[in-house]
Amino acid sequence: MHYLGVPYVWGGSTPRGFDCSGLVMYAFAQIGISVPHSSYAQFAMGTPVSISQLEPGDLVFFAGASHVGIYIGGGQFIHAPHTGDVVKISSLTGWYSSEFAGGRRI
Repeated sequence: MHYLGVPYVWGGSTPRGFDCSGLVMYAFAQIGISVPHSSYAQFAMGTPVSISQLEPGDLVFFAGASHVGIYIGGGQFIHAPHTGDVVKISSLTGWYSSEFAGGRRI
């Protein structure tokens, strides 16, 4: 939550700018967990979790694992969406629910 509003930067992995997997990598590093800077590699980690079993802290993947966010509960997740946007909270509805590729518990 501390990084809401940080700009999206392709390849970014610091509070100056994040891409989706960079945000996940940085957030997990803050609690001592090392994950790679790749949504596809992150998707290969941990334990699969269905959309109905998500818990805060689980990773959520979309569009064939080309995008990743961190589930925060209540059907919402935090992510760095795309160029021109900022780190923000979105709901697992609409495009995100139709493109949900899976959840992972690290």
